[in-house]
Amino acid sequence: MSKLSKKILVTGGAGFIGSNFVLDWLSKVGTPVINLDKLTYAGNLENLASIAHDKRHDFVQGDIGDRALVKGLLAEHRPCAVLNFAAESHVDRSIHGPEDFIQTNVVGTFHLLEEVRSYWSTMATEEQSRFRFLHVSTDEVYGSLGAADPAFNETTSYAPNSPYSASKAASDHLVRAYHHTYGLPVLTTNCSNNYGPYHFPEKLIPLILLNALAGKPLPIYGDGQQIRDWLYVLDHCSAIRAVLEKGRVGETYNVGGCNEKTNLDVVHTLCDILDHERPKADGHSYRKQIMYVQDRPGHDRRYAIDAGKIEKELGWRPEHTFETGIRKTVRWYLDNQIWVANVTSGAYRDWVAKNYAR
Repeated sequence: MSKLSKKILVTGGAGFIGSNFVLDWLSKVGTPVINLDKLTYAGNLENLASIAHDKRHDFVQGDIGDRALVKGLLAEHRPCAVLNFAAESHVDRSIHGPEDFIQTNVVGTFHLLEEVRSYWSTMATEEQSRFRFLHVSTDEVYGSLGAADPAFNETTSYAPNSPYSASKAASDHLVRAYHHTYGLPVLTTNCSNNYGPYHFPEKLIPLILLNALAGKPLPIYGDGQQIRDWLYVLDHCSAIRAVLEKGRVGETYNVGGCNEKTNLDVVHTLCDILDHERPKADGHSYRKQIMYVQDRPGHDRRYAIDAGKIEKELGWRPEHTFETGIRKTVRWYLDNQIWVANVTSGAYRDWVAKNYAR
């Protein structure tokens, strides 16, 4: 795809990954963004405060399942690409309430695809050839790996183990089907665990950081030996730009950070950084706050991404190691306590209490 010169439509652009992408896009590319987000619990306009008055950014509150709204936005703005970040994305929440995940990730993606297909069908041939629908997904669709198993690649069979990953798998299949059935020019990315600024504090890294600073227990599921590949969110953003610009239509690209860590190793690293950056008055390490809790149902043991395809075809590699990325992340949370205070609402605290009551 040639260098983009028109505006793009981003769905879910007030969430963690979506907001980082919008900010990075306007900084690195600079063409206008229409940002559609429902603003559920994890969608936060404060993530976008720095571009609140930027004329290149047009925020619209709404649901990807609202076909009339999506149709109107496509007709009015005529974007050259649609990037779908909109998703319910937390495994624990999907265990407690799977219906929202089916409605947003499956039904919502279907409605979005239908409107995008209709819009694309009205384009002139040259416009159609340049248009792209990029669907952002997860490595969790592939299931769980054993300690010695090879990493997930783009031909790994899907084997989702949670309502969340099953709903994302379904959305991936829909995107694939709309390419093979209707010719819609789609791209799919499956990423590993992201971390970085603006991460909603129910996920491991921000939850541990905030609990540590508040003197609360640091909950670790099971034995803490679950392994994840950690990807700094701005590296993910650069990968998506590369796929959008140069990816082969109809293809899937796995995006990983090349940083496999156990959950316990991640928590130990966070504690050690805080011991240096924000030492406790009593001289004790934050590690003393670690508390093991009952493992969640169906907890996948290991995820690992083989990102060889995106490197070979598109020349993309992550810039950050886990060590460099995690230090930037900790510093961001320490420097942005107003954002932290605003996002940790009473509703959020109720959720954490419910989820970790076990």
